[in-house]
Amino acid sequence: MKISRLYRPRSPQFWLLIVLNLLSSVLSFILRTYDLPVWLMLGLAGFAIANLLLGMWIAWRLISDETASG
Repeated sequence: MKISRLYRPRSPQFWLLIVLNLLSSVLSFILRTYDLPVWLMLGLAGFAIANLLLGMWIAWRLISDETASG
């Protein structure tokens, strides 16, 4: 298992991982900057956690795939 397997510009999973990381940054910015109602804050936090778990799952699939050539 190598970390260098994460970088695969030809893989759609790689680009989905990039988009999820950007979305995490936006969600973090919104949650830290704005004074939101509790229900909206909890909803966004739940979405951010789901986003984190999906990103970790995609990263794990990219790293552990030994047959992919790029």
